[in-house]
Amino acid sequence: MNSKLESINPLVSIVVPTFNHASFLKTAIDSICAQTYSYWQAIVVNNFSTDDTIDIVAGFNDDRIRLINFHNEGVIASSRNRGIHHATGEFVAFLDSDDLWYPDKLAACVSALRHGNDLVCHGELWVEESTRSRKVLYGPRSRATYNKLLYRGNCISTSATVVRRSILVALNGFSERTDFVTAEDYDLWLRIAKLTQRIEFIPEVLGEFRRHSGNASNAVFRNTSAELSVIGDHFSGQDSSVLIRLKQRQRRGRAYYGAGRGLDASGDHKQAIRLFLRSFAITPFNVRVYPAIFLAFMHFVTSRTSRSTH
Repeated sequence: MNSKLESINPLVSIVVPTFNHASFLKTAIDSICAQTYSYWQAIVVNNFSTDDTIDIVAGFNDDRIRLINFHNEGVIASSRNRGIHHATGEFVAFLDSDDLWYPDKLAACVSALRHGNDLVCHGELWVEESTRSRKVLYGPRSRATYNKLLYRGNCISTSATVVRRSILVALNGFSERTDFVTAEDYDLWLRIAKLTQRIEFIPEVLGEFRRHSGNASNAVFRNTSAELSVIGDHFSGQDSSVLIRLKQRQRRGRAYYGAGRGLDASGDHKQAIRLFLRSFAITPFNVRVYPAIFLAFMHFVTSRTSRSTH
């Protein structure tokens, strides 16, 4: 590609980490190939899958698609960083292998990035295995400051995000700390927000995020533990005034409250009650936790009653 053309249509490097997701991977790559914006390269980072992942990638016969086999030792951040290392585009997009994009995704994101932004995130359709789905819009920009992200929680989704590569290089990509696994993206958004405020949100649904119900409780507990590790790491760099300590306590309580909401929605009402009570113990003045405990208890009683009558 000549430099004049690249200045008009900058190359986007797409990093797709995968492990034994061949059944989803073809759909994900199909959605890349269907983009109306065609100046991209896709880097599939395969964690030595034992299914037919390699055949799936080879079947596309497209020289814009590259396969890298790489042991990530259970740390997906390592796979993403490997992809960033091999990326040559001005911008880097991330697509988990069980998610997909709509055709105008890259065109919309590149347009927003060319207006001077360093990170762009669009809305997604969250698709459940039970066929339920709901539209989720991230942001807004006012929520993406460092302090808001730290104290109010994450509002950015990895498969919906495109970032200027120079920013990723400056920050050494994703943290590969094992206690950050499942929340390593949240840590990166925090560090990006500390470096730049040129962050934009597109209020359109331009992709699908697949939510898997299998072992939902373990996933929630693991993600909450990782989230607490991330915020604990960022809290360590702040002062120890009474007000800051109070805000940090509220943030930890919010993490348990959010986890409780997730477990209650997935049907694990007993564990949801446990986490809501943990949130209450940390932040008893959070008025939202009181009805949450009551409703989770009612859900628990109803589910027990339903099982006993069958």
